[in-house]
Amino acid sequence: MTSPKWVVVFTRRTPEKTAAAVHRLAELAEAAGVELLVPSEEVDKHGLQDLPGATFDADPLSADLALVFGGDGTILSTMRRFAGRDVPVFAVNFGAVGFLSTVESTELDDALRSALRGEYEVLPLPVLSAGTDGGKEVAVNDISFHRRQDLRVAELAYSVQGQELGQVRCDGLVVATPAGSTGYNLANGGPVLAWGVEGYVVSFIAPHTLTARALVVAPDDVMEVVNRSSDEPVDVTTDGRRVRELEPGASLEIRFHDDQALLAQAANATFYDRLRDKFGRLSY
Repeated sequence: MTSPKWVVVFTRRTPEKTAAAVHRLAELAEAAGVELLVPSEEVDKHGLQDLPGATFDADPLSADLALVFGGDGTILSTMRRFAGRDVPVFAVNFGAVGFLSTVESTELDDALRSALRGEYEVLPLPVLSAGTDGGKEVAVNDISFHRRQDLRVAELAYSVQGQELGQVRCDGLVVATPAGSTGYNLANGGPVLAWGVEGYVVSFIAPHTLTARALVVAPDDVMEVVNRSSDEPVDVTTDGRRVRELEPGASLEIRFHDDQALLAQAANATFYDRLRDKFGRLSY
């Protein structure tokens, strides 16, 4: 990759954990002749009005590289922001697992120098979309349907290409990309899809049946989820954010879109490296 000219930075909600990293980035960017763009939310979060060598309140979409200091939540929100745009996301893990991160925070200086020199590979990842009242919602990891905590079990029907495959009483349903298959889907007992698999997976949260099984759907096939409850709404989330309510009798279409989000990663890194390093070493 060529060296970026404009880099934008995004950080996790707790600024005290990333403040030093932001200042170090500003120093290294200035030394490398790279312009650092700081969006208004980051200026307010960190009180960065006097950060040397930075451009404040700039349009984040004018950057050609997005740097993230955070965990998977911050990384996902940044990838959604730049989905469909030619802007890679280079993430330094300041969270717990950080499955989507490029490097760990302990490698900060080397990581930032590599990013500012353009020394990374770009991996295109698919996204899912769902039409909502406010327009199209995009998810990098998953779109999920959840029963309300204070209401009864959900009754969800699901169809692919117009063919209904089942109706399940459950606590919810998760539709995940390969990147998201290691998240909520994995916790449901769904299969892990290696990055590069073309398709998406559907799994169930606490199904009240022995016959509900996870399903891998072909990339061009459209899924529809219907709330078959007579009077109980369910919540719809994208990447863990509640985006709407699905009323009784209402339906939602979900589509797969290939190569929409660009993830920067270290040279020669693979999905299997991440899988081993992030999950093989966890003991909780």
